Amino acid sequence: ECMSTLLLLFDTMLWKLIPLYALLLGVLTSPTPSSLPTVNTEQRLCHIYNSGRTADCLGRQLENVPWRQFPSTLEEIDLSYNKLQAVSADDFLRLPQLRILQLRYNNISHIDDNAFKNNALLEHLDIFNNSLQEIPATALTRLLNLKILYMSNNLYKRAALADSFSKFVKLQELSMGGPLVMGLKKGDFQPLMNISLQGFAIKCSSNLSYYEPGSLEVIQTKRMGFDMAIDQQPSALLHMLHDLANKTFIVIQFRNLFEFMYYMGQEDIFLGLKDITAHQLIFHRGKFNENLLRMALMNLQVAPIQRLRLQYIDFARSPTFVDSGAGSSITDLTLDNLDLWYISNPDVLRFDWRFTWFNKIKRLSIRYVYFNTVPCDAWVEMEGVQFLDVSNNRLKNEFIFNQRCDYKGTMPNLHTFNMSTNDLTSLKDMSSLTREFQQLQVLDFSNNKLGSAEESRDCVWKQNITRLIAHHNQFVSEALSCLPTTVQYLDLSYCNLDQLGMTYFDKATNLRTLLLSGNKIKFIPPKWESPSLQSLALDGNSFGLISKESFQDMPQLSCLMAGNNPYHCTCELRAFIEDTLSKGKVNLTDWPWNYKCYHPEALLNTVIAKYFPGKVACDIRLVIIICVATTSAVILILMLICYIFDLAWYTKATYQIIRAKYRVHKEKAAGDLETFTYHAFISYSHSDADWVRDELLPCLEKNRNPYRLCIHERDFMPGKWIIDNIIDNIESSRKVIFVLSRHFVDSEWCNYELYFAQQRAMGKSFSDVILVVKEPIDPSSLPSKYCKLKKMLSTKTYLEWPQQVNQQPFFWAQLKSVLGKPKMTQNRTYSVKSRTSSVGGISVIRPPTGQRASEVAKPNEDKEVEPNQNQIPVEAF
Repeated sequence: ECMSTLLLLFDTMLWKLIPLYALLLGVLTSPTPSSLPTVNTEQRLCHIYNSGRTADCLGRQLENVPWRQFPSTLEEIDLSYNKLQAVSADDFLRLPQLRILQLRYNNISHIDDNAFKNNALLEHLDIFNNSLQEIPATALTRLLNLKILYMSNNLYKRAALADSFSKFVKLQELSMGGPLVMGLKKGDFQPLMNISLQGFAIKCSSNLSYYEPGSLEVIQTKRMGFDMAIDQQPSALLHMLHDLANKTFIVIQFRNLFEFMYYMGQEDIFLGLKDITAHQLIFHRGKFNENLLRMALMNLQVAPIQRLRLQYIDFARSPTFVDSGAGSSITDLTLDNLDLWYISNPDVLRFDWRFTWFNKIKRLSIRYVYFNTVPCDAWVEMEGVQFLDVSNNRLKNEFIFNQRCDYKGTMPNLHTFNMSTNDLTSLKDMSSLTREFQQLQVLDFSNNKLGSAEESRDCVWKQNITRLIAHHNQFVSEALSCLPTTVQYLDLSYCNLDQLGMTYFDKATNLRTLLLSGNKIKFIPPKWESPSLQSLALDGNSFGLISKESFQDMPQLSCLMAGNNPYHCTCELRAFIEDTLSKGKVNLTDWPWNYKCYHPEALLNTVIAKYFPGKVACDIRLVIIICVATTSAVILILMLICYIFDLAWYTKATYQIIRAKYRVHKEKAAGDLETFTYHAFISYSHSDADWVRDELLPCLEKNRNPYRLCIHERDFMPGKWIIDNIIDNIESSRKVIFVLSRHFVDSEWCNYELYFAQQRAMGKSFSDVILVVKEPIDPSSLPSKYCKLKKMLSTKTYLEWPQQVNQQPFFWAQLKSVLGKPKMTQNRTYSVKSRTSSVGGISVIRPPTGQRASEVAKPNEDKEVEPNQNQIPVEAF
């Protein structure tokens, strides 16, 4: 495989040299005006750059050399594609450092004898394709450092060189001649006898009139090019080849050997090929028939020439050709390379109706021939082919794979098969075609239409295929299962893949290089297992997330290309980049400029290398610590607030009122309870009970229009929860009177009654609450749980019990005014005791220990017992 790769590389390098050599031959004819470089005609001045060492004047429509613009430091000038007609003595006089001068494609007809007298350092002079009528030998005399001289395609009629050319001992490449040179004479190139060239090209008239034997005998070169038509003098080729005998060349090229007619003669004009040693022989353009082609191939069978290329030739069979059926005369053509390129007639492939001339070819390349079938015998005859290239031929499945052919035993030495840039659609047919190719290792299917699910089933491949090139196809993920699993190199770039078929990659355990560039892959699966993968290309896809987990099961991965994707710049992405760069095991070959943010919008087109998210956002451990610390602080603050404002008590009381309201709702729904209405509910401490019984009740209940008042000692319903009694009676009273004293503040039950009264007033005004201050109270001295009472004492007008007797009637008038006129109230359906007496005894009740009844039991005790909520039920006798 390495040898094949080296050969291909060498062939590519050599082919890149051909345009240069074609230039030497004068392959490029005079361009039409449309082919000239287009420029802005207003931009007439040259572009000086490279610190004043280079001037670009190409295509500026210049009629004269703008020498006044040139600095004396110039070393290179390009004046090609202008309208120069002459080169004067002053044009380059001030440029002693000049080394390269390009004057091709002008209309120069005269060069002054002193044009280059001050340019002794000139090494490269190009005056190709001008109008010179004679070789400017005198002007060139002083250029003893010349290495490259292109002066072909001019209008001089003879190719004879002056004796001064013998002094150009450094000359390496020389092209000369033109369309008016009618022939060559023996002494034309005598001055070059002692000069070893790298390249020599001669152009003559398309109607060569004469050739003197020995004209090229003195030429010593490694690359030889002929641009002349021998239609009228076919025998001239015999003399030319004789002059080249016993010499060794890298390449010999004939251009337009027969330009106007096909050779029908019987004389073997290629007879001299057997005496020439050349790495490559090229026939560029010209007319070939089966007679001329057979003649050339027969001589190549015995010639020490390794490569043959036929390109752009015009092939046609002779009208008189008849297949005798005797077999082909070309059976022993041994070549390293045979290239058939850009030939319009595919009949050239079997010019004598046989394919035997392919038998001993190692590397066969057939490009742009557009043949539409491969006969069964062609596969049999190509038994020596190791590299077969049939790219760029518009081949379809049925053209290249014939189901009627028996492929068993065919192509026994084929190592590389290139079918790129055709119209192939079926992977199954390709697997059937190559199944019997025993040595096949490399397949190139690029630039086809492969990859549909319908034509990618039941594929059976040769097990030794190690390299598959299939870029620029139309693959669906299901079609991946039809690819050979033995490959080490797989190129699926630009195949329109939107997801990866992991079933195939799980089987392709030998895969070392995988190219998936330019697809539409939206997701990279985590834990992608590929034990042998070393190089992976994922650039130019559609995924935005990538993580370490995706590649952790690729122990051999060393090269990763993943740029030009719409990345979501997240902590996970940054972690992947930092981990990859810090460890250095995997090389991000396109880092950093191809990695940019696509999301979020604020970071659009930001280079990921400059994206640095905060540590708090990316370190999950730090986030947890901060969250725990913040939560703990909030809980501590809430606990402190609860402690300071006694929220526990309010919470407990709220719970009780909600539960009591729920029970009331259930009782109302069952019809067990009727509503009783009081004018006022009296809330007081046990220590103030005497004042309530002796002063308050008589004044309000024993008069002509008595008020109905509710006090706990008399009006609470036995058997009902105390909390429920408080809530029910407060809600059944139009007003709530609080008898405030120091004892009131110390009473837990008074606190409950005050809280429930506040709850009843929520959403309303506090006009239903009447504060009667029995003894002076400093609001600032009240506990924090009495914050509402503090506010009420500070903002609400209250009644203060006067100690002077004469002021007390006014107090009662104020209180009655606040209570309003007494109205009829609805009687209860049951009664605890007759209310005829304002100070009647309390109901027969046995409250639990510590309940409000304890205030009756202990009339002289100032501090009340904390109520026990687990003892709420009250039993009645």
